[in-house]
Amino acid sequence: MTPWSLLDLDRALRSVWAADTCSPDDQADWRPDNPAWGHCDITALVVNDVFGGDLVVGEVFLDGSQHGFHWWNRLAGGVELDLTREQFTCGQVITAARVVVRPPGPLPRRREQYLLLRERVIGRLGPLPEPVRGG
Repeated sequence: MTPWSLLDLDRALRSVWAADTCSPDDQADWRPDNPAWGHCDITALVVNDVFGGDLVVGEVFLDGSQHGFHWWNRLAGGVELDLTREQFTCGQVITAARVVVRPPGPLPRRREQYLLLRERVIGRLGPLPEPVRGG
């Protein structure tokens, strides 16, 4: 297995985010000038595939009302890594962060987008480790 740096993975992910890998809930608002939009959950899963650690999810609020959830990673040693945080450009606030057990495989409602994103990253970096299974 090829050893990758975090920078390698970050560059690969950023080069393959697209409207067809965006969350269906966010697709209407996806734009090339904000490519991270709608990619937090599946990006966190790919990072987890490569580097392990924990998945963290928080609630997204804008002007006092909830606007969904945001996912990121906590690597071994406790470092939190959020490769899609820049998608929030309107003053959104992330609260109630909690570690969640990884589902067995990709998130059921995002399976197609996860597999497509993973396939595109593999096209940039070569084979990735198999997904970690939740407990």
